[in-house]
Amino acid sequence: MKFPYGICDFYDVITENYFYVDRTDKISLIEETGKYLLFLRPRRFGKSLVLSMLENYYDVAKAKEFEL
Repeated sequence: MKFPYGICDFYDVITENYFYVDRTDKISLIEETGKYLLFLRPRRFGKSLVLSMLENYYDVAKAKEFEL
């Protein structure tokens, strides 16, 4: 199993079979939080990967590439 250390592109992580803990069930919590979000986490803690996940989740052009 490959670990995606330093990879912050969600599409690459999923399509190249890296280890990934699915957090898409938390998207509804993010949507309910409010207009402005601030992610305070240490370096290399997945902030960019979470944003990339959201980008891919809401991208209509990639809707057929991911399971629902």
